[in-house]
This record gives sequence, C-alpha cells and structure tokens, in this order.
Amino acid sequence: MKNNNLQRLLGIELPIIQSPMAGVQDSALAIAVSKAGGLGSLPCGMLTIDKIVREMTLIKQATTAPCNLNFFCHQMPQYNEARQIKWRSTLEHYFTELGVEIESSPQGASRVPFSHQIADAIEPFSPEVISFHFGLPERSLLQRIKGWGCKVISTATTVKEALWLEANGADAIIAQGLEAGGHRGMFLSNDLTTQLGTIALVPQIIDQVTIPVIAAGGIADRLGVEVALQLGACAAQVGTAYLLCSEATTSQLHRAAITSEQSQHTALTNIFSGKPARGIVNRSMQELGYLSADAPAFPYASIEMGQLRQRAEQQGRTDFTPLWCGQNTMGCKEVSATELTLQLAGKVL
Repeated sequence: MKNNNLQRLLGIELPIIQSPMAGVQDSALAIAVSKAGGLGSLPCGMLTIDKIVREMTLIKQATTAPCNLNFFCHQMPQYNEARQIKWRSTLEHYFTELGVEIESSPQGASRVPFSHQIADAIEPFSPEVISFHFGLPERSLLQRIKGWGCKVISTATTVKEALWLEANGADAIIAQGLEAGGHRGMFLSNDLTTQLGTIALVPQIIDQVTIPVIAAGGIADRLGVEVALQLGACAAQVGTAYLLCSEATTSQLHRAAITSEQSQHTALTNIFSGKPARGIVNRSMQELGYLSADAPAFPYASIEMGQLRQRAEQQGRTDFTPLWCGQNTMGCKEVSATELTLQLAGKVL
C-alpha cells in the first residue's frame, strides 16, 4: 500500500503526529509525544531564532527520537499603512474601553516565514522532519533542508494543493479537514468554499497522490485515529486533544473555555491574524464578524489585536484572545501527553 511507509519514512513507532500549536506549547509537549513513539512537533513560526535554538537544544538533550519542526512559509506582504489605520479605527472603541493606547508598527507582527537565517541556526541539530504551513519555501531553501536528509511534510486543504505539494518536493502531505483548530493551511486559494471535512478530503487526496497522506481535523480519540487509518491515511495528526495535557502551556483562561459549553461553538475567523483560523467563538469574533474585510493581511492583523488581548487577559477576560480549538473536544483530557499518545494509538485503554 502506498501509504504504509510513513512510520518508516519518519522513524516513528506509532501513527500519531502531534499538531504543532503555537502559543500553547513548547518543547516539553513535543518531547513527551516523541518519547512515547509518536512524532512530537515544535511550532517555530512565532519564535525568535535564539528561542528555536534553545528549544531544539532541550529536545536533543531529552530524546533521540525524531521530532518535527514546524514553520510558516508565507510571503510577507507589504505593510499597508492605510489599511492598518482603518483597522485601528475599527478597534478604537475597544482600546478606549480597556484604557490602552494604540501602538502599531510592522515589527509588531510576530509570525515570520522560514528563511536561510533560520536554516543556518537549525542545521547543526540535523532535524529529522520539518513541516510547513501555507505551502513550501522557495526552491533553494527546500533543496537545502532536503540535502540534510530531512523529511519535508506540508499541509493541503484541497486536492489541488496536495498535487502541488507532491510536484514540488513534499515527502508526505497533511490533509487538513475543515474541522481542524488553528490556521487553515490553504495557500492556492482564499476561497473558503473549497474547504472540505476530513472524511471527504482524505480519500480524495489519497486517490490522486503517490506519497503518504496524514489525516488531520476532528481526530481526538482512538476511534478517530482508527477511522482515519481505515480511510487510507497512514497516520493521524492530532492537536486539540493535547490542549489540556500537563505538558501543554495552554493558559488557564483557554483551558476553562475548552472545558465549558463555549467550546461547542467554534468558527473560522481572520480577525486575529489576517488568515482564516478556527477558534472558540468569543466577543470580538461576534462583534467584528468572523471574517472581516477590514482585517489587515496576515500577519499584520495581530498587531493591534495582540495589545487588546494582553490587557483583557490581565482582567481575566478572553474577549480578544484567539482561543484556537477544533470542532471535537471530546478527547481533551487532563493527562500527560505520553498517556494520551498511547491512548490515541490504542496501546492503553
């Protein structure tokens, strides 16, 4: 079977990949999953180079098992001052309410794409796996990391994206269903009507490509993993279920939202970053509109929203917090990531 070789390709024992989740984890979660036999992931898209090196050092000290480094590979758009001014005007009454003075500069956007400078920093660690969101990096960068013997995986949200990834050098594809929490990996189109649920998407991609396919989106327990494998996927990528694990850095406010009825209402929104991402519905999403035409291009929408978030959270409020979460929280448990990984793989009850 064409998809049965992923575990051998990536050097993992279990068909479980922990989804990289920026803002709610560091190396501790990745280490626990990798030591359990799955593929732990470190989200690097919002980390400084120094922070990436520190986290990679901790990983290499803790385990010889493979770990996945995840990066964004978007093209940084020009900072549009006029659009940013309009966005600040839209949010002005919130700043007034919270007693915050608006500060804005292009340097306030923390999500940066993969670069040769980052590659210089991680090369000494000989990373086993690197994954990308929003396509693949430019060819010289991709060839460079593959020259290390590193395996490259990336996210597809449509068959067209999957075919593009295969044609441009990906070693495996993450088929991200609409149920998934966090940012959509879409990169060939901004049309959300092209987005399919996991059960519809995975077999369509498997039918069209020859490289391994990983199912992602709405998979939160052992049964979900089994269904993904029955669909023909070679592994399941799981994110939301890990949010309550002891190794996750998920804030208490975020944890409370996940364990409440509020988590039953998630939606795609662009107001926190500029790109569509799924999170638990909160006040700002309801009042600004889930998908706002006023939101600046990714990642510049986060500049002002981040300031509102910081002040509101100091007051114990999640009105402006991106509560990233998938549609299925039934697998969220306050257990160790080791235990959860083994449960997902059917190794423990």
